[in-house]
Amino acid sequence: MLETDPESLAATSRMRELYGPKLAAAALTQATLRLRATTKFGRDALAMFFTRDGLEQASRPEVADYHASRFVQAGVHRVIDIGCGIGSDSLAFARACLEVVALEVDPVTAVVAQANLGDRANVICADANDVADQLMGPGVGVFCDPSRRDDRGRLWRVEDFAPPWSFVTNLLDRDRTAGVKLGPALPHTLIPEAAEAEWVTHRGDTVEVALWSGARASPGRRLALVLPDARLAVSGAPPLPVRDLGRYLYEPAGSVIRAGAIPELGAQLSAGLLDAQVAYLTGDQLHSTSLATVFEVRQQLPGKLRALRKWVRESEIGVLEIKKRGVDVNPSVLRKQLKLDGPNSATMVISRRGKGVIVAIVERV
Repeated sequence: MLETDPESLAATSRMRELYGPKLAAAALTQATLRLRATTKFGRDALAMFFTRDGLEQASRPEVADYHASRFVQAGVHRVIDIGCGIGSDSLAFARACLEVVALEVDPVTAVVAQANLGDRANVICADANDVADQLMGPGVGVFCDPSRRDDRGRLWRVEDFAPPWSFVTNLLDRDRTAGVKLGPALPHTLIPEAAEAEWVTHRGDTVEVALWSGARASPGRRLALVLPDARLAVSGAPPLPVRDLGRYLYEPAGSVIRAGAIPELGAQLSAGLLDAQVAYLTGDQLHSTSLATVFEVRQQLPGKLRALRKWVRESEIGVLEIKKRGVDVNPSVLRKQLKLDGPNSATMVISRRGKGVIVAIVERV
């Protein structure tokens, strides 16, 4: 039976009557997770199995395929997937015709991963500390996605990850082809000197920083990647000048910001900063780039509520997208204060500039 609203009381009642409380609860949980997973896995999610934490941490298929491509380019024929979760990356390794050994310490998650992988790989339910060394060898790469959640939610301290942080960093030996997937907010100070760090943006979301070692990885290199193939390396470019708002405004991708590659991007775009501490770039030349969202500036407004209301009223704005950086503005509250009413739509950018605020009406290029 297909339940279109598995969280509803009606669905719960129907399923309990047919299958009993325990089986009904399990089935409805899977139905709910599959619906949520379609945003990450598309229609493939409707034939997969999930845990709540596993779905949250699973790599998007396109990102997992990129992980697999790095191992293929490094000449690896087998990958040990440590902390495989629901198996998203293992599936990508198998799609790339790599032999896969998947490790998962949680028994329930291991069963879910095996159901998703089928005969494409075997899942070993074990602690990586106990078995990883036995699986190493020539031509073998290692991928690790440490668990960053517990019963209370997301973990922010690397000391709380599983496997332990010391185990994770030891994988990044220069002589071993290895990749470690971590949250994009990882402090630069925690990145081992021997590792290459690559921040990844996909469909507008900055989803990870991956640390790489071994073949085709450059120790100490820092990269921003906007999938599928826009890449920018940190090269030590000089700081950008702060300048007045130009004809074009550039909003760098999160991976560029996280990698610290704003000076390199600004140099590419012949652009400066609106403010020394705000990641908005501006210039008078139009450059096409996948590393930033490009806006053309249509109008600059005073940063006073009365002036903004006047503009909204005269322009008959009923839908207003508000983008802001470096200012204490709640877009939802501001929309209510502006009393939007009309057939037109617009995009407003609000940014700190020095000790003041700059407001611009822009249009995506």
